[in-house]
Amino acid sequence: MAFEDTLIGLADWQGYPRGERAAAWLARIEVNQPEIDAFRAAPIPDAPQYVARPATLAPPDGVTSGERSRPIDAREAQAKARASASLNAFTYIPDELALPGTGLLAGVPFVVKDLMRVAGMPLSGGGKAMGRPIATRDAEIVARMKRAGAVVVGLTNLHEFAYGITSDNAHFGRVVNPAVPSRIPGGSSGGSGAAVAAGIVRHATGTDTGGSIRVPAACCGTVGFKPSYDVLSRDGVLDLAASLDHVGPITRSVDDSATMFAAILGMDAMPRWMRRDLSGIRAARLGGYFADPLDPEVAAAVEDAMGSLERDGARRGAASVPGVEMSAALLLMTIAPEATGFHADRLRVRGDDFGEEVRVRLEMGLFFPSHWYLKAQRLRSVLVSSIEAAFVDADILVCPTMRTIAPVVGDSRIAIGGKSYALHTGVTNFTTPFNLSGLPAISVPWTTSKDGAPISIQLVGPRGHDWRVLSIAERLEAASPWKARAG
Repeated sequence: MAFEDTLIGLADWQGYPRGERAAAWLARIEVNQPEIDAFRAAPIPDAPQYVARPATLAPPDGVTSGERSRPIDAREAQAKARASASLNAFTYIPDELALPGTGLLAGVPFVVKDLMRVAGMPLSGGGKAMGRPIATRDAEIVARMKRAGAVVVGLTNLHEFAYGITSDNAHFGRVVNPAVPSRIPGGSSGGSGAAVAAGIVRHATGTDTGGSIRVPAACCGTVGFKPSYDVLSRDGVLDLAASLDHVGPITRSVDDSATMFAAILGMDAMPRWMRRDLSGIRAARLGGYFADPLDPEVAAAVEDAMGSLERDGARRGAASVPGVEMSAALLLMTIAPEATGFHADRLRVRGDDFGEEVRVRLEMGLFFPSHWYLKAQRLRSVLVSSIEAAFVDADILVCPTMRTIAPVVGDSRIAIGGKSYALHTGVTNFTTPFNLSGLPAISVPWTTSKDGAPISIQLVGPRGHDWRVLSIAERLEAASPWKARAG
């Protein structure tokens, strides 16, 4: 029997009789064939299945709490949002703003990724298949921001249902990268990244399943912080893949991210989280998979950043993560069944309302057997142990956020160092390992390429040491050519 007939039969057996789409299924499977082949070739390890559990947050150990940035006026921010319609950064801007409260973010405007409930506003997930119901309550992350006095000025565009990396949305239009319009803004939180990069707001919410906070930050030249898994509540946020999903801030600066983090944690004031220098910190540059291949400008940037950490007192080291090359395969074998499971009924009833790219990715999840998922979680346990072992001799791990600068709009592949990657794989190679492991990671803009595109550095810390990641990132940011240029 031809493979196409097998797929048609499997789909029909699962109550999805859409055999006319078999050619699209085959084409998508071909895109992911390298990950599928690598996964099938890997032996099943003698390891427990990975279970994603909330991290316990370690307290900050800094010496000072820093200074707050002058807030943008909420009405001014909303006016900028309306005037920036050509960016396609928003799916909804309310006519009226709620009065600001008192607290750590009193009067500060922020934008919300349209994957999170905001009471009184439509929830689309960046698509049509949900019908845009009006939310009756706030997602917990939004409620905490409001409680700290912040004001929602709009809902941001995204890659449909957060299942993609370009933010080229079939329903709301392609998000434009304000830093370099010819290049992708990254995804899935592209609208949040663009709104911050364009100066509309300094604070935005995002979600990150395989890099969807850090990649838009790297593409647009903003700060993207993915906290440890479930340190911040995902209540009221639409799932993509529950064991991989994180919520967190996309902001103008590390200090903005730290303030937003504190507010969402429910703190009334900033703790003493900043450092005077990096004395005593062991900073390990990730090698192997994380160092080859790299765009030459990216390689130069990470070496420059390592030098800056050393000059600030950090002790330089090196680290590797055996088995990390399996990350893309493990992400695929985890995200596909979890995402399809979440959307299965919606896909069956309203399949035609999905954009083609996201629809076929959800349909592909119908064909992955359950024993593949279980094997993936055993392999994931091995990988997580390997990543955590890198912290035996390091306090922070350092690598680029991406192998290359933001790809050009319309590119489907990335060619670098004699290797070719599918776009989604090449862009997320360095971010996915830390979704699989649930470790805190931050993307900090460091410099620009010769054509003005941002180049960012990623810092990764041990589970629960989120404040450490933020404090080291603040020191790195302060020394960056990007910061000097931006003032």
